[in-house]
Amino acid sequence: MSSVESVSISMHTTCSTPHPHILYIIKVFRDDNTIHEVIKRYSEFVELREQLGGSFPFPPKRSVSCAIVPATWVDDGLIQERKAGLQMYLTAIIHDLALNKRREFIDFLSPAVEMDDKRPRSGHEMISNGAFASKVANEPDSSTKYIAASYYPSWSSDSFPPHTIDFSKFDVLFFAFVTPNGVAGISWDDGSQDTLKKLVSSAHGSGSATKIVLSVGGWGGSHWYSQAMSTSTNRTKLVNNLVEVVKSYGLDGIDIDWEYPNAPGAGNPHSSADAANFLEFLKSLRKELGPSRIISAAVTQLTWLGENGSPLKDVSEYAKYMTYVNVMNYDVFSSSSHPGPNAPLGDSCGTSTQPQANAVAALSQWTKAGMPVSKILLGLPLYGYVSKSTDKKLTGSSIPTSIKPRFPAGMHRRTTTKGPTKTEPARGDLSSMWGQQISFAELITAGALVKNPDGTYGAANGYTMDWDNCSDTPFIYNTERTTVVTYDDTYSIESKTKFAKKSGMAGCFTWSMDQDDGVALHDVILANLKGRV
Repeated sequence: MSSVESVSISMHTTCSTPHPHILYIIKVFRDDNTIHEVIKRYSEFVELREQLGGSFPFPPKRSVSCAIVPATWVDDGLIQERKAGLQMYLTAIIHDLALNKRREFIDFLSPAVEMDDKRPRSGHEMISNGAFASKVANEPDSSTKYIAASYYPSWSSDSFPPHTIDFSKFDVLFFAFVTPNGVAGISWDDGSQDTLKKLVSSAHGSGSATKIVLSVGGWGGSHWYSQAMSTSTNRTKLVNNLVEVVKSYGLDGIDIDWEYPNAPGAGNPHSSADAANFLEFLKSLRKELGPSRIISAAVTQLTWLGENGSPLKDVSEYAKYMTYVNVMNYDVFSSSSHPGPNAPLGDSCGTSTQPQANAVAALSQWTKAGMPVSKILLGLPLYGYVSKSTDKKLTGSSIPTSIKPRFPAGMHRRTTTKGPTKTEPARGDLSSMWGQQISFAELITAGALVKNPDGTYGAANGYTMDWDNCSDTPFIYNTERTTVVTYDDTYSIESKTKFAKKSGMAGCFTWSMDQDDGVALHDVILANLKGRV
């Protein structure tokens, strides 16, 4: 029998008999790619809690006046608060390996048996009896080829030379980076041209059909983008230079990592006309590259900022010329004394100070603006953040809302952190990494994580592993070492990959391939996208 992966309670309805009351509509996502809905009263949640026991947070009972018309309850603050609390309670049980197998819980979320009588059924009955159970909306058929991609930084060539890559793990590799310069040309890091040649040669010789795409820009490489896009002459120069590189190196496309149009990013010049100019650039680039080569862009969870400084409400014209948008769903919260999740799947508790910055919100924001879901790649980080903190749970953010940055800082950085080596005597000591990023591989090298026989990873050397149900991500902490690490592991990578597939996205990409423990996390992506490793 399939198992429950997640639940959502975003809707409710009312019933007037035997007296007015609220009915909560629970959307149940299962691991066989189906969903169904069940309807429950608050009293039924209370009964479930009494049956299961446990100390999970539960929304308290409060009186709701029955004198008002039930239809007016739809936007009531109490109802919204209760829905969030009930969803949080069910999510906690799903992640409890003992309680999630209890018959009472399984029955609670199971669709009721179909009625034998042929009388017309109400909408409530149809939902609660599973009449609306179906494949997830927009889910591609089984013949769809999901994309497993990753960024290959040029600076990783010493530790991960191209000839050592198992190209069978990747449909697309984005080579990072070249950067636009002040004359609408492109600049290369020392040795990166030779590395790119070796990468293309190794990929073509592997027999795996891996596509190599040149990524342009990055966090520290976007200074000249606005100027390069500002006039027709500059755009033409940049397009011609990029097309020449594609042809010279035998590449499969171009990835625009502009951080960010009409926003300063790392202190870059920017203009209110950036988004409009970018569209004209995409038109020209597509014309010169032809219809088959990849054109992608690394983006945040929000659409590009328009002339008025707000996210564009319609990106359908951009979509005509693009193959993918690569949603960088990471760096949402970095290091702090009260750390939050690096890469939240969602905001299931409704408590995040950045509710627009998670995978679920990104999908909604981009598709509502007209980007086809089949052109969205979900970004998965193979790194985390080390914080000096004694917290035992994650918080939304330590940054006041009034000064919260519009975009996270430091995406696709050009430098990598170096953690403790295996020869250090103090195993698990991450104090030298406070305030920095740390790769998944470095967490293992440092002794904070250890690989289990089943391929998962557990805490070591005095760390405690815990799970943040609100963001669906893990973290480890050690109060004696005053250290908290927020990161992603096999479980959270699996959850996000399944979400991408069920939602009908094109697939997933990682930043960056050199930060994995071998190919452990990439194998999780392959297993859940394609059913293989």
